[in-house]
Amino acid sequence: MAPPKKDTVALTLRLPVALLEGIDEVRRAEADIPTRPEMIRRILSEWFETRSDDKA
Repeated sequence: MAPPKKDTVALTLRLPVALLEGIDEVRRAEADIPTRPEMIRRILSEWFETRSDDKA
């Protein structure tokens, strides 16, 4: 999946090595092995979906 091109903002983010290693583990488990930025987008999207489901 290519990153979104419209209505996006670049973000520079520093993460602890342990957190980055965890993200890498999760992305390697995906069938398509997404890039780090794509995996972070997926994780955030899932978190927001879960959070909105909890409020319903």
